[in-house]
Amino acid sequence: MLRLTQFLKQKETSNDLIELINLLMSACKEVDSKLQNGDLEGILGSAELENVQGEVQKKLDVIANDIVKLTLQQSKLVRGMASEEEDHSVAANPEGKYLVTFDPLDGSSNIDVNVSVGTIFSILRAPEDLVGCNDEAFLQAGNTQVAAGYVLYGPSCLLVLTTGEGVNIFTLGHNGEFYLTRENVRIPDTTQEFAINMSNQRFWEQPIRDYVDDLLLGEEGPRGKRYNMRWVASMVAEVHRILTRGGVFMYPWDSREPHKPGKLRLMYEGNPMSMLVEQAGGRSTNTKIEIMNVDPESIHERTAVILGSREEVDTVMDYHQKAR
Repeated sequence: MLRLTQFLKQKETSNDLIELINLLMSACKEVDSKLQNGDLEGILGSAELENVQGEVQKKLDVIANDIVKLTLQQSKLVRGMASEEEDHSVAANPEGKYLVTFDPLDGSSNIDVNVSVGTIFSILRAPEDLVGCNDEAFLQAGNTQVAAGYVLYGPSCLLVLTTGEGVNIFTLGHNGEFYLTRENVRIPDTTQEFAINMSNQRFWEQPIRDYVDDLLLGEEGPRGKRYNMRWVASMVAEVHRILTRGGVFMYPWDSREPHKPGKLRLMYEGNPMSMLVEQAGGRSTNTKIEIMNVDPESIHERTAVILGSREEVDTVMDYHQKAR
């Protein structure tokens, strides 16, 4: 089996990008170790703090954020970073050529019940005229990403990665090395599986309500087939299932906070997951345009997300088009 570094070299990935990806993986391996020990280290439960989003942080949110942040700050390649858990961007090396955005522990509400969580990351080029580091430097559309991926902390620890040439999956071995275990992952175009939080149904826009209502009618409805529903409340787990066997994941706009375009974060979740899904042959949209074509206005900007098997996402868009 090919090790991560060997595989990236075969793909003629630049040495700098290989070094940065390996650095990120060293941080993720430390996070994985903390998760494996769990309550033995007293790291479960709430930190009794709120992040910039107004969400109560788990202890491991804070720990994972510090691990990734401190690791990246040591690199000569990183100009700065932006995290879901930080109010503003964090400077690193003034000469660094890359910017990194990350969600240090996606799905952290699942930690205390021992369900899969993960770290999501996106790598951007630092603007050539950038002096120091500021929030504005990160306001790049998702289609400018150099690389994106996530580490899924589950029964096995997996890295799912794209550098713009397909999606590949690596498994962490007992020796601390990531090995290639699935190459050129492709999402099936069709599916009979969807993921959405049904408890929010009364807050959705009508097109999403109509679409889900038709799915629930199964063979007797307009779709003519039976659908299964899944919901893990961990985006890394939801997207990983889609990359593995297809499906559609939806976190649409809802009326509880009508001034916000959605709940998920564009820079830390929407863009990197969209890059992975599109590189695997799927589609990702905010119901108006492709997510990676959005020009962000702030590092903590939110977005609606519909992503997964191409034909199913196209169908969701058809429902919206008919309602306009």
